[in-house]
Formats: sequence, structure tokens, C-alpha cells
Amino acid sequence: MLKLIKNAAIYSPDYIGKKDILIAGEKIVAVEDNICTDKLVVDVFDMKNRIITPGLIDQHVHIIGAGGKHGFASMTPEIMLSEFISCGTTTVVGLLGTDGSSRSLKTLYAKVKSLETEGLSAYMLTGYFGLDALTITSSIQDDMIFIDKVIGCKVAMSDERSSYPEATDLLRILKQVRVGGLIAGKKGILHIHLGALSSKMDLLLKIVKEYEFPIEHISPTHVGRTKALFEQAIEFAKLGGLIDITSGGTKYTDPYQSVLYALEQGVTIDKMTFSSDGNAGIGITDKEGKTIGFKKAPINLNLQQVVLLIKEGKIPAGDAFKLITSNPANNLGLKNKGSIKVGYDADLCVFDTDFNLMDVFAKGRQMMKNTVVTVIGNFEKIKQ
Repeated sequence: MLKLIKNAAIYSPDYIGKKDILIAGEKIVAVEDNICTDKLVVDVFDMKNRIITPGLIDQHVHIIGAGGKHGFASMTPEIMLSEFISCGTTTVVGLLGTDGSSRSLKTLYAKVKSLETEGLSAYMLTGYFGLDALTITSSIQDDMIFIDKVIGCKVAMSDERSSYPEATDLLRILKQVRVGGLIAGKKGILHIHLGALSSKMDLLLKIVKEYEFPIEHISPTHVGRTKALFEQAIEFAKLGGLIDITSGGTKYTDPYQSVLYALEQGVTIDKMTFSSDGNAGIGITDKEGKTIGFKKAPINLNLQQVVLLIKEGKIPAGDAFKLITSNPANNLGLKNKGSIKVGYDADLCVFDTDFNLMDVFAKGRQMMKNTVVTVIGNFEKIKQ
């Protein structure tokens, strides 16, 4: 059945005024001032006094679990569908972390396909922390070409758990990502975990400046881990790169404050994204610093930081929402995501005027209604 959403203030993510949105199946087929459907059978949603944005994109989530640095019992479990819907995430990119032994890319692929079946849009990165690249096929390039959901590769640097890659190591991986993407019709990115070592982003700047590799295929994340690292990230962004600020995990200041600082230094909002690093394992310590338990890194902080940008940083809502809608879509090369336009997937978040999440649509299907998640995963329990 057709769905007609009426009377909402639309951020596409730029504000385009009050519009009606017509949805057919999974797609947006019209965005107009007043859509007349008198001769059609339509399910009408009156969203008066509501704000609508594109569905949120989280490009860095441990969907099959992470953690494990305190033993097997510190590993986090898989994320369930309702956890994403409850924070407005309609598109997710899953990836491995430090552990490439007890978790596999095949399991990751299966989870991606599972989330797709349950109603989300899901993708994945091949590889993991190490240079001994984990792949599903025989190579990173073949994964890019023949595995539908693989849109890039992950590796780590400037971290004591990394393989301490050299510039030529990264260039060889970048070649595979780019060539594989060209053949498969994907953009192709190398998503690079950055640790807190003093080497920071030196190699990435060298690759761009000295080797002249196209910067749009290099995707550094956790850039707000330290102040010194973020200063280099600003330089990277001014060269045309897109930098990813983690909303959870280790950071030198609140992520929204990092965005404000980068804007003051001349970085445009279009060159930044938020991602959650959600579902990583976090130790709980007592007053003496002894680990007494574990918890999952939250996946809802992207939206929280965007709302803080709007309310505390006085950033226009349209600009703030770019960090978790159109900007990650551009970074990942997802041409039908991140905006409210004709032909795009009908992924929508509905907010009240104070930016409290009220409703969620994923590929045209209503998944949350009046703050209540109405569609859950196959193995989730219905909340009483």
C-alpha cells in the first residue's frame, strides 16, 4: 500500500519546509507541498508538529560483538534489530575489531543479511585490525567485487594492537579497495582505526601528499581520541578528506565539541561524520580501578551528540543531521541513502519539536510508532 506522510517540517537534511512525502514500497516517489491522493488507496500519517529527517546511518558498529580483552566472558553479544530502531539507525555498517580469530567475516556477512531480512539496510567491511587481511574470498579486491555487502576494508594503525603498517602496506590495500570498487560499481573505502600512539595520522597525510592517492577512498575513524590526533584530522579534512568522530569510546572531549572546534578552524560540516563504535566491550571498574564487570558500548550516542550540537552549539539542525545522514552516505558511496529525495530509500526519522525520536520508517516500513518499537528481531522478546 502507498503511504502518505503529511504536514511535517522536512530536513532533507537541509531544511526544505513543510512537505508531504509519498512512499511506494521501499522508495520515496514524491516530495511536494501538497500531494493529492483522492483516487488512490493510501495509508495516511498526519505528522503535524513533527520534524522528519532521513534515517540515521552508523558506519562503524560491531554488530556480531567485540571486546574480549579480559577473556572470553568479556565478549559482547550480537546486536538485535530493536536496538537500532530505538535510536533511529536505519542503515548500519558492521565490521570486526581486534579479534579476527573467534569472530569471522562469514559470521559478519550472515548477520548483515539477517538484519536486511528483518528490515534494516546493512553493509560490511572486510578485513580487521591486522595486515594479515581476513577475507571471505581470496583477496580484498575479490571481496569488493564478488561479495554484495562488502563496501570497503578495515585496518588499524597508530595502535599498540595494530600491525604497525607502513605507507606501502596501506597503498597496496587501497589499490585493492579502489580497483575492486571500480569493477563492482562501489565507491570503496579503507576505514582506518586510529589509536593514541604518537604516529597519529602521519602515514595517511604522507599517502595523500607524497603518493597523491585519491583522498576520498581513505576513511579515518576515532579521530577525536586525542587533541593532537584531532589537529591532524583537521589538516586531513582541509585537504578534502572526510573524518569520522566516534561518539562513544575514548575521546579527549565531547564529540560535539570537537565538531565545533573543527568548524572554528575552517573545516566545513560536509567533511565530518559521527559513528558509534557501538557494541564494543567496556570494562566496569570500582573505586580502586579493579574490573568488576562489563557493558556494551552504546549505539545511541550519535543522535545524542547531534541534538547537543543543535541545542548547545547553536548549529542549524540541517547541518547537524548531515553528520549522521548525508555525510556518511557520501563517505560510503550509498547513492540512495542519507537524503529525503525522490528515488531514495524511504528511511525516515520523525521527531517532536524538541528532537525526541517518535517514529522510525525503514525502507518504507514503520518500525517505531509514538516512541514504541513495533518491529523486533526474530529472536527478541516483546516488551510487556
